[in-house]
Amino acid sequence: MSKTAKAFAPAAISSFFEICDQTSDGKPITDTSMVGARGGGFGLQKGVLTKLTVSSAKTSRICVSINGNEAPGAQTTTVVLQELLKKTKGAYDVFVDHKIEVPIGAGFGTSAGGALTAGLAFAEALQLPLTYNQIGKIAHAADIQCNTGLGTVTPLTFGGSCILVLEPGAPGIGVVDRIPLSPNYVIVAGIAGTSLNKSALSSPKMRPEINRWGKKTLQAILAKPSVENFLDCCWQFAQKTGFATEKVTQLVHLAKKAGAVGAAQNMIGEVVHALVAQEKAAEVAEAFKQVLPKESIFVSKLDFQGARLVS
Repeated sequence: MSKTAKAFAPAAISSFFEICDQTSDGKPITDTSMVGARGGGFGLQKGVLTKLTVSSAKTSRICVSINGNEAPGAQTTTVVLQELLKKTKGAYDVFVDHKIEVPIGAGFGTSAGGALTAGLAFAEALQLPLTYNQIGKIAHAADIQCNTGLGTVTPLTFGGSCILVLEPGAPGIGVVDRIPLSPNYVIVAGIAGTSLNKSALSSPKMRPEINRWGKKTLQAILAKPSVENFLDCCWQFAQKTGFATEKVTQLVHLAKKAGAVGAAQNMIGEVVHALVAQEKAAEVAEAFKQVLPKESIFVSKLDFQGARLVS
């Protein structure tokens, strides 16, 4: 007999970050629960909806699909389920169907969202005695081990629209705060390209600059914690670190001219997210159409709940 459960995670936009995977003397942190990033961003009502079905089997098998297509490369989800299977007494066929409503590989945290929702749904289907943070810690470790994220899971478990990660670490360890924000705002996103070269994160030249400006950005935001200042500081971060491309710069200027509260760059995609009052969303989307095809633009309301089981 098979059992099914569903879970949802909002898309998670990172607007700035500071890499936190080394000790003060430059040695790698080996405990993945302590690795992560300081930073901040937004959660969207568009995200990852996961349906998971388990049934008894002679040997365990995991099959993952994304938007109806088999996805053997969905490593982060697979690693989470392998870890959770170790906590069961039997063997199971596990079928995972991820429905992803945002572009993949463009800085929307879909790997972390898929991993966390798969973990929540698997634990629910088999009624595993695990807390929310215990499941989150497994997803956090998988996201880091698979090099698909650097602490995205923790803000996903926290919920809230404009999130600040003050201290890195897995759920229950990382320290998260938020800037209060009205649900009357939406995010208008313009996708000029997918992920930028992640080798920048380990570059001897880029890494110190990312961390220097990441630290300064968080300090500047906390000195004046408004969403307007948040977006201004994050856009400065993108420019100072060299992530901002010519197309990104053009999109940010178009968004502001069209009436956005502010705009910044997805870390680390060639994507711009603009915070906009609902009544101005169409104007900002139209402005983006000056340089992007309409299929590269989408609008989403903000999410205030975080990852959760759904009926």
